[in-house]
Order: sequence, then C-alpha cells, then structure tokens
Amino acid sequence: MKKSYDGFLLDLDGTVYRGKEKIPEAVDFLKKLKQKGLRFLFVTNNSTRTKETVSDQLQGFGIPCTPDDVLTTSMATARYIKTQKEDASVYYIGEEGLRQAMEAENLDYAETCPDFVAFGMDRKISYEKYATACLAIRAGASFVSTNPDVALPTERGLLPGNGSLTSVISVSTGVNPVFIGKPGPIMIEQALEKLGTSKERTLLIGDNYDTDIMAGIHAGLDTLLVLTGVTSEEALRAKKIQPTYTLHSLDEWPF
Repeated sequence: MKKSYDGFLLDLDGTVYRGKEKIPEAVDFLKKLKQKGLRFLFVTNNSTRTKETVSDQLQGFGIPCTPDDVLTTSMATARYIKTQKEDASVYYIGEEGLRQAMEAENLDYAETCPDFVAFGMDRKISYEKYATACLAIRAGASFVSTNPDVALPTERGLLPGNGSLTSVISVSTGVNPVFIGKPGPIMIEQALEKLGTSKERTLLIGDNYDTDIMAGIHAGLDTLLVLTGVTSEEALRAKKIQPTYTLHSLDEWPF
C-alpha cells in the first residue's frame, strides 16, 4: 500500500527528461505535486551545469520550478567543504557549475597549498590540472569528487564520466576521494535538509538503480524506480534489494 509523502527528490535525465526531450508523464506528475502543495527538489549528479541552467531547461518543458528547486552535485560538494572547514581554500577542477557553487559558498580558489582538492567533470582537462591536484593531495589536501559516474551517456554513445577522470588522481596519489553525489548519502542528506522533510515522509524517484535507488537506500529513504531510463525491468529482477515501488511511468502514481 502506498504511503503518503510530504517531499519528493527527483533525478533528472531518464526520469524527468531524456536528453533534450521531456517525459510528458513526469511533467504532469510534477504539476500535480505543485497543485497539491507538495515539496519537491531535483537532485542531479551533473556537476557542469548551474542551478539556473537546469531550472531554465525544466521551465522550458513546462515544469513549475525555480533555481531553488535544484540541487546539483557541485552545490553539494561546495556545501560539504564549507561544513568541514568554514574558511577552506580549494583547488577545484570543473566547469561553470562547480565554479559558481564554490563562489556561492565563499570558498577561496588556491593552486598552492589548498585545504581541499575538489574534482568535477571538466571537458577541457589538462595534464597540468592533474599535476597541480596530485601535488596538492600529496602535500596533505583533502580530496573530494562530485560524483563517481564512470560513463556519461551522450548522443555519441558512452563517454568517460567524472569517476573515470577522477581515477587518474586516485591512481597517481593512492588517495581515494570522498564522493559527494549519488549513490552516496551526502548529497541526499543535504537535499533533505534543503527540502525540510523527514526521511520517513520523503520519496526518492529515479531511473537508475545503481545511482538513484542505491542513494535512497543508503540514506534510508523509500524509493521509486521509474522504468523510463537506464534500468530495465529485467535488470531490476536481478537486484537483491528492490525499490519500495516500481512504475513503468509516473502517470501510474496514485494521487
């Protein structure tokens, strides 16, 4: 029997849209949440985009949201560092999403003797950036990475993801990072704090069992796997721990 929930955490690609195309059932679902006054937050492992960019895309799909309804793994990474050390200096590698998140938390960028090295997806990564990061970690900087995704789905096929790029530093230094994004619990814990709902009354919705659903399980949340993206019904049957709910699409959710 379905429980009642006050809050909903939603993945994006494969759950709300596929690439540049919206999933109509998800749009209708979100409109109903809004009409009923239920809280929702979009939680994404994509570290390259800003919350404004994500919000603009969702609004273009007809989804009622603002930048405050978005939590990216870059935002979660900057917040995590801030909670570890208020005045931390950070050598960060990434794109606009990570830069904006660091600046929003007033974290100082430093290439020499930083307190932290933060790694995010960088499609212009260079040997020199890797070298600076490795030297800083060998000198004692704490190592964090936005997410462990090893492959990035694109129209060209699967490309190297953030986890793959992060591994260069791990292999060189022998130091494994703290991963902030899904499937770990750190970003989900932050999302709950931002949403303002309890674990018992919050549902995590996603299309990828290994990232979204496992993140919910690790954080102690009920989960809903929607079969509109990565994980198939056949693949799901092989999983030892099942989601709380599984739906073919979000129009099956009983309001």
